[in-house]
Amino acid sequence: MARHGKRYVEAAKQVNRDAAYSPEEAIAIVKKVATARFPETVEVAMKLGVDPKQADQQVRGTVVLPHGLGKTVRVAVFAKGERAREAEEAGADIVGAEDLVEKVQQGFLDFDVAVATPDMMGQVGRLGRILGPRGLMPNPKTGTVTMEVGKAVREIKAGKVEFRVNKEGCINVPIGKANFSEEALLANFRALVEAVVRAKPAAAKGTYLRKIALSTTMGPGIRLDPAKALAAAVERAG
Repeated sequence: MARHGKRYVEAAKQVNRDAAYSPEEAIAIVKKVATARFPETVEVAMKLGVDPKQADQQVRGTVVLPHGLGKTVRVAVFAKGERAREAEEAGADIVGAEDLVEKVQQGFLDFDVAVATPDMMGQVGRLGRILGPRGLMPNPKTGTVTMEVGKAVREIKAGKVEFRVNKEGCINVPIGKANFSEEALLANFRALVEAVVRAKPAAAKGTYLRKIALSTTMGPGIRLDPAKALAAAVERAG
């Protein structure tokens, strides 16, 4: 049985394990129990009513969090000519074509997200064994293979995050830092839930949002009422 430190034990005492909190209540508790000496990341965990083994029940998408993630995201763009200039003007951290492909092949991985224009994917595809396992491979489904590289870079820098169901039918996504205001965390939470609901596969049957929890880097999980979480997302959409 895992043993937790004193800080975790004290934080856990402030969470009622039998309760299912509203998003507002859970976020208030998250901020209260985040007592580490660094800004802890706040993460949402969802259990969805889908069967990930079925091709028509995959859940994947992106969402631009209204208040970002509270961290600097380094973006690399594989592009040429006008698109390369567009990426640089949008704030990309590194831009290149064949030279950048070669640099990555030699071990350069000092970036968090990679974007590529479609004409570069023939060469970027050769980096699959390097970028794929690290979740850095550009993909049209997440908007990182696009001719609109400037827009892609700006959205990523503004707080665009990807979500994808795993083999257990769960999604885990950061929504900011514990030192964000309650209002900012709530807005990010609502945006995420709304995006996940929009991504519901037509083949999914029964209850879609089965379980939801919030936690921080060093803190305990806080269970939410899925119905209240869904209501919060609907309120935002409306």
